[in-house]
Amino acid sequence: MRTYKDQLNRPVLINDRPIRIVSLVPSITELLVDLGLENYLVGITKFCVHPLDLRKRKVVVGGTKSVKLDKIKALDPDLILCNKEENSEELVHAVEEIAPVHISDINTLEDCYELIKMYGAIFKVNEKAAIIIDTIEKERKNHTFKFNAPRSVAYFIWKGPYMVVGSNTFINTMLIEAGFHNVFEDEVRYPEIDLDHPKLKLAQTIFLSSEPYPFKDEHILEIKKSYPNKEVKIVDGEYFSWYGSRLIKAFEYFKTLHQ
Repeated sequence: MRTYKDQLNRPVLINDRPIRIVSLVPSITELLVDLGLENYLVGITKFCVHPLDLRKRKVVVGGTKSVKLDKIKALDPDLILCNKEENSEELVHAVEEIAPVHISDINTLEDCYELIKMYGAIFKVNEKAAIIIDTIEKERKNHTFKFNAPRSVAYFIWKGPYMVVGSNTFINTMLIEAGFHNVFEDEVRYPEIDLDHPKLKLAQTIFLSSEPYPFKDEHILEIKKSYPNKEVKIVDGEYFSWYGSRLIKAFEYFKTLHQ
């Protein structure tokens, strides 16, 4: 056994090399597979959609907010992976009764790299972790989005009530990386708004994310009723909110948003 610190600076006592992992975070699930750890994954969530057929091969224990504790217990995991934002405190406390829990907390790219390095150390895949980080950085440097006047955007993540992205979020970090200016950057986290919010008038483009709320074309029409002259488009939320190996493809995607 060895003690590691997670991203909340909590000490976590973990087997020397965990071989039975439950991931309750979709982006982390994808990262583990890309680190070569698929065979060690025993439990995942219904939202762990990458790789596409992974849910057919693993036990689905529930969602990111609610899980079947008996299913997790039956898997006899060595380690459960959670995230501060995606998993509730209540859920974390419940699964801690089953196995050690490592919690990630991601707001910046540096946080992402730190987490990948942590997993490299915990799962003895340091070299693969370093390759993923280097590849992300190469993609980032190959796609620079710097403008004298970045396009102003509002980024919607929810409807009923409408919620947008503010500061102190990973999505806001990625909006900046993608060369956009968030008109709600001086608001904290995920403020609830009405469609008559004055800051929406400042946005040149309104982004509707594909997740966590699955915005569709019909919602573009709804927003257009209030803002007929603004560009309103659906964006792939995975590239703005999935930390981990998904970032390798993110910067190429961001380029398409400027075309």
